[in-house]
Amino acid sequence: MSAHTPETIADRPDFSRFAGVRNWIFDLDNTLYPRHTNLFAQVDRRIREYVERLLSLPSEDAQLLQRDYYRRYGTTLRGLIVEHGITPDDFLEYVHDIDHSPVQPDPRLAAAIERLPGRRFILTNGSRTHAEKVMARLGLGPQFEDIFDIVRADLLPKPHPDTYARFVAETGIDPTVSAMFEDLARNLEVPKALGMATVLIVPNGTEEILAEAWETEGSEGAHIDHLTDDLGVFLEAVLRGIPTA
Repeated sequence: MSAHTPETIADRPDFSRFAGVRNWIFDLDNTLYPRHTNLFAQVDRRIREYVERLLSLPSEDAQLLQRDYYRRYGTTLRGLIVEHGITPDDFLEYVHDIDHSPVQPDPRLAAAIERLPGRRFILTNGSRTHAEKVMARLGLGPQFEDIFDIVRADLLPKPHPDTYARFVAETGIDPTVSAMFEDLARNLEVPKALGMATVLIVPNGTEEILAEAWETEGSEGAHIDHLTDDLGVFLEAVLRGIPTA
């Protein structure tokens, strides 16, 4: 594989880059818990319902507008703020009022995160309340120093560069000794440019397919250092592969 091609665990990747990492930054949804849990599908439905209610739109039109705002603004919330001047509190409370029970405890992941050397953070486009509920279901909490949510980001979502700049400024981290874990490739472009190691979390069973796609597409995946479909297993491999573990 080329230097810019993401490597899978099966390819025996070089984890030496992680030996110097002292800040471990995780996205929340579809990253700390697997995508097949479909938790975010509940949030997505609640967002559509909120748009329907706010703008008195049929469900189909609300869904189209929801997707348009997500594409143009990074989140539907940002689109509603810019286009309709809403305040975020009611939106965030409504869309995260979901059943979190599909998220199952993950002691393996919790143990791996606990062993990571240095500081650990969550950087999410969701709310702190939602993050805390997900973490409680997973068996996480004390492993993390802080949750940097969409409110802390002044409602400006990833991948906007200002969000990462605000996160770095508030936490005081050095990006060059940091690693970012995300389920959306576009949200890793800025972290990579800042000097972070980057890991893309993909749906179960797609790791090899995506690796092969990047292998043929060349530099399109240059901002992705590694990809995995199992975060816990990946972190265990990282811990085995770095001398500081």
